[in-house]
Amino acid sequence: MQTLAFLHRYLATVLLIFAVLLAAWGTYTYFRNQKVSGGFRSAFLIMAGVTVLQGLLGLGALVTGASPREGILHMVYGAFAVLFLPGAYLYSHGGSQRRETLVLAGACWIVAIAYFRGIATG
Repeated sequence: MQTLAFLHRYLATVLLIFAVLLAAWGTYTYFRNQKVSGGFRSAFLIMAGVTVLQGLLGLGALVTGASPREGILHMVYGAFAVLFLPGAYLYSHGGSQRRETLVLAGACWIVAIAYFRGIATG
C-alpha cells in the first residue's frame, strides 16, 4: 500500500518537471518559428503514456486503502491529464506546423498546471 502511494507521489513530481521542461522546449520552438521535431513528439507521447501509468498507480493506491486529501478533485485532475494529452496530440495534426507547435507547447503548460494541482490536492 505505501509503496504504490510513494510511487504515485514520486512520479507526480517527475511528471510535473518533465511537463515544464517540455513546455519550455515547445515554447522556444514556437518563438523560433520552427516545426516540432520528432524528439519533441516522442517526448510528448512518452509523457502521455507515463501519465496513464501514474493514473494506474493512483488507482492501485486507492484500492489498497490510500486516499487523497481532496478525493474527487484530485481524481478529476488526473482524469483530465489522461484524456487531454492524447486529445491535444490528435488535434494538433492536420494543421500548419506553427499550429502544431502552439497546441503541443500549450498542452504541456496546461497539463503542468493540472499536475501541480493534483499534487496540491493529494
